Amino acid sequence: MNSTVLKNNVLIAIAAFILFVPFLGAVHLFDWDEINFAECAREMIVSHDFFSVKINFQPFWEKPPLFIWMQALSMSIFGINEFAARLPNAICGIVTLLVLYNIGRKLVDDKFGLIWVLTYAGSFLPHFYFKSGIIDPWFNLFIYLGIYYFILFTNNKSSRLLIFSALFIGLGVLTKGPVAVLVFGLCAGVYWISRRFQPFMSWKQIIIYTLSVISVGGLWFLMLVLTGNSAIIKEFFLYQVRLLSTQDAGHGGPFYYHWVVLLIGCFPMSVFALRAFRKNSFDTPYQKHFKLWMMILFFVVLILFSIVKTKIVHYSSLCYFPLSFMGAYSVYKLMTGEIQWKKNTGILLAIIASVIGIAISALPFIEKNKQEIISSKIIEDDFAIENLKATVYWTGFEWLIGAVLIIGVIVMLFLINRKKTTFGLVGIFIISLITVNMSALVVAPRIELYSQNAAIEFYESLQNKDCYVTTLDFKSYADLFYLHKMEPTNKKSYDIDWLLKGEIDKPAYFVIKVNDLTDTQKNYPELKEKYRKNGFVFLERLPKK
Repeated sequence: MNSTVLKNNVLIAIAAFILFVPFLGAVHLFDWDEINFAECAREMIVSHDFFSVKINFQPFWEKPPLFIWMQALSMSIFGINEFAARLPNAICGIVTLLVLYNIGRKLVDDKFGLIWVLTYAGSFLPHFYFKSGIIDPWFNLFIYLGIYYFILFTNNKSSRLLIFSALFIGLGVLTKGPVAVLVFGLCAGVYWISRRFQPFMSWKQIIIYTLSVISVGGLWFLMLVLTGNSAIIKEFFLYQVRLLSTQDAGHGGPFYYHWVVLLIGCFPMSVFALRAFRKNSFDTPYQKHFKLWMMILFFVVLILFSIVKTKIVHYSSLCYFPLSFMGAYSVYKLMTGEIQWKKNTGILLAIIASVIGIAISALPFIEKNKQEIISSKIIEDDFAIENLKATVYWTGFEWLIGAVLIIGVIVMLFLINRKKTTFGLVGIFIISLITVNMSALVVAPRIELYSQNAAIEFYESLQNKDCYVTTLDFKSYADLFYLHKMEPTNKKSYDIDWLLKGEIDKPAYFVIKVNDLTDTQKNYPELKEKYRKNGFVFLERLPKK
């Protein structure tokens, strides 16, 4: 590694640390996914059981344990809190940017590697996910590295590269499940088709690859069998099938859902990526080979999760890798003059920047005019109306975040049209980078005050109190994490009917959304309202003396 490469790696690592680590604990974890995984890690720590994944101290078969182990390790060092829950993904962000730079410099040159880093870090959702506590950043990185080493294998047939590929796909399985194998298998199948069914692996290599994936990805399943928890394996695979074939937890959406998410959520790299779909005669044979694989990965993931019934934003997040490559590819080619700037690219950049900027800028104005909005009856959902009534302090200057994005992008487009292409292109991503960071720091905490803060505040008030607490008619993990709940000694507490009607031995508290209050009070007259706040109603049931 020469001095320039070493210096760039150090600078990227420092910049990524500054971007992703500070203020990780500035806002509560969000229900469901963030709190779900953090609670699994917390229960590992308090129960000293690191072999089985549990939620509410009962077997949790939806996810393997690798990411939860990362969170448990982080919590063991930094305490059970939001910072520790999100730190593994901040570290993933640092690793990811280093990976992209080093792949990019080997593929093209140092400049391309740096552009790829800026393209990824300077786009909204790819950047924001490194500040979260969800599984996907590590899951996606493992799959991408598995595919990257497989690309290298298909280019020079080294079996050593095949083992590295299998290792990372196995880690993907250990992180989130067999979808890692599914995605890899589909990509390999499409590549095989693109070769007109000419073989590119021997049967011996296929067997070695399969055994290598199983030896890593199957570790958790082996542990379950050895610890007498083999029944969880069946439930785990049934859950994976259900997730792919049904609208799990009500998360449905149209076929084009992820297409829109990627276009708008991955601004600005998504717009530049549109220019990369054409063939380019300047590419070397290996660059063409690599680009083909990026196209395959992108469309396999996008089409797969467009077909899947459950629609959640981060399901298409693996697309960020090939999409960022294609975005960086176009930016690099524009800088070198190999492709020419198109007016429609500028128009689309301006339109999406305006949509995002207006959405950000509108939030403080909604707060200022919320009484008029409520009176207008535009919002029909009682819970949403009560959310809007939350007391949230806005300085009045938050709209500038969105305005800076819109004006900044327009100024950079003007510079590009004046032939200051490199400055304008880099400027667009820098402005986007500033916007997403300011939004995470300023806007996200205020959004949380509207949405879930009242419930979390209630849970925190009951910490260390001898009582039962649960939600009614809606799913949440916040009560478990923010109560610091310990494993219940009375197993009847898992029975909601017993808590509502049985002979309880200590106070029971229930959290319900205002929409469902009338029927609940009618059916369970023993529940007495303590208070209500921001759409949540807090009920109490006392044991009979």
